[in-house]
Amino acid sequence: MVLYIDPGTGSMLFTIIISIIGFVAYMSRVLWVKVKYTITRGKVDKADHDKIPILIFAEAKRYWSVFEPICIELDKKGAKVVYWTTSDDDPALTQESCKNLKVEYVGKGNKAFAKLNMVNAAVVVSSTPGLDVYQWKRSKLADYYIHVQHAANDIAGYRMFGVDFFDAILLSGQYQTDEIRELERKRHLPSKDIELVGIPYMDELRKRIEAAPSADHDRVCVLLAPSWGTNSIFNRFGTKVLEELLRTSYHIIVRPHPQSFISDPVMMETIMKDFPESDTLHWDTNSDNFESLHNADILISDFSGIIFDFTLAFDKPLLYANVDFETDCYDYYWLDRNPWTLEILPELGLELNSDGLSNIKEMIDRCLNEERFRLGRDKARSETWVHMGEGAIRTADYILKKHKELAGK
Repeated sequence: MVLYIDPGTGSMLFTIIISIIGFVAYMSRVLWVKVKYTITRGKVDKADHDKIPILIFAEAKRYWSVFEPICIELDKKGAKVVYWTTSDDDPALTQESCKNLKVEYVGKGNKAFAKLNMVNAAVVVSSTPGLDVYQWKRSKLADYYIHVQHAANDIAGYRMFGVDFFDAILLSGQYQTDEIRELERKRHLPSKDIELVGIPYMDELRKRIEAAPSADHDRVCVLLAPSWGTNSIFNRFGTKVLEELLRTSYHIIVRPHPQSFISDPVMMETIMKDFPESDTLHWDTNSDNFESLHNADILISDFSGIIFDFTLAFDKPLLYANVDFETDCYDYYWLDRNPWTLEILPELGLELNSDGLSNIKEMIDRCLNEERFRLGRDKARSETWVHMGEGAIRTADYILKKHKELAGK
């Protein structure tokens, strides 16, 4: 009698077997590290010469703008820093501004996380959330994990449990501290170390803006920068927003979130095919968003962090899309208050919904001319950008202070 297994079941069984083999191999490596560590513990302790003093992990090359000013300040102070990146074309790999910085490409996805999960480091610094939640686990050989923000908005905007298991969070506004403390109380978590340091990358962005020549164009330039996922502009409004924008006499730049090409590749391919480049429409997929932000007079976005780069650093207004933001899978869900982002948006620009798309030109003109939005930007800066101009120095000082404490100095 021949045992028959249908293709679907066979594929599932094959996947399970491969997963078990991979898990056993991975756990064997972890067990060996633990055994080796147990045997040598007490002999090498914190004087272990193999321990990385300060490790910075960047999930993608776009985060070099977040970490570069911090690395420069650490380098000025003579700190030995190792920088791990998952992008083989990361500009950090060719940087020449930091003599004490060792940059390494550690592979993509699970390959990088497997190395992170066994790293021997005193201090690990990253802007990547989800430590000890998904595939990124705390290493038994790492002493302290620090989270650095890469956007000037709610810390509760991450997917659920995004920063629960870091030892320290470096923030830029008191409301973010309040969010962390509320999450800790409700989840019965130990209190993390919180330091208000400011926003290093936005400090550098302001310097770059001040040094750049004024944008020169003869018509209003509109930047459409959707985020990704089910709450994003394209997923909720479809292409109607593009259709209405092209009916104006304005120049349109579309800059989708990089993740949208990974999460929604078919949708993005279809939209770009249906709305090709022209004298009126430009698609921006460069890793550096500076030129688009600098040239635009107004931004249209949803819940993307680019909102605050544009309004606070470039000091320009926006239209924010009403996409009925669903908080179920985010840390927002646990809060008793409305997210700060949703509270401040009406003071930065006008809300755009599906019914108002046909009036988009009128709304753009209002945002460009009403004084109340400039005052709203001033208010937002005061609440979410503390220690303006000092972010990198304060961040570097905190990292070095923590490293010295761990070393017993």
